[in-house]
Amino acid sequence: MITIGQLAGYVGVSIKTVRVYHDKGLLPEPNRDASGYRRYGANDAIDLIKIRTLAEAGVPLARIRDLRSATDEEFQQALREIDDELTARIRGLRATQGRLRQLAAGHLTPLPPEVGTHLERLDRWGFTPRWVELQRDLWILVFATHPDRAIALFHDQAEILADPALRQLFLDYDHAHDLDADDPRIDDLARRITGATRERYGRDELPELDEASDIAALIQGAVNASSPAWQRLDTLIRTELDP
Repeated sequence: MITIGQLAGYVGVSIKTVRVYHDKGLLPEPNRDASGYRRYGANDAIDLIKIRTLAEAGVPLARIRDLRSATDEEFQQALREIDDELTARIRGLRATQGRLRQLAAGHLTPLPPEVGTHLERLDRWGFTPRWVELQRDLWILVFATHPDRAIALFHDQAEILADPALRQLFLDYDHAHDLDADDPRIDDLARRITGATRERYGRDELPELDEASDIAALIQGAVNASSPAWQRLDTLIRTELDP
């Protein structure tokens, strides 16, 4: 038989914790011996280990108390449910840890992995860092405002860029940033973009230029403001595609 201090030390909890478990009805208090001390046996140690394990798993004390009267089958079912809950929490903690490490490395991007891979591919294809950053910001806004449609829109653009000829149009758009707004290459690029757009979608199925909500207008406004050449290019394309 052991004292409360020995029991607490053996299991790895404080004496105060053992007394709380007594007060909550989780661990029955043993009778006192002739010297006035409470003495605990092996079964008390086993019960305390069970309580500590469940408590550390996040199980509320009230639920632990209820499990004391559960049948063996009910107890095993409860343990399976607790295990599933722990698995979900661990998965969430690992995801949080991953984001924390990304934040520490300066690479926190709230986008699906396939979008991140796509952005890395843009760099290898020769797009400027300015364009890659612009695309990242655009997809963050799209996924935040249109989570139900974002992945489909992303796949559509990824499919376009997989075509070398269409990808070259985007590269030319990117590199036109520093051109003079009156440069004749702007007019040529606008004609090529509108021609490719009609060829891809057909004259009767052209996508609405503002269908992605006011966010799209804000994005395009920011794009245009960063380059007079891009502003004129956008104006030419819209004028040509407007029915």
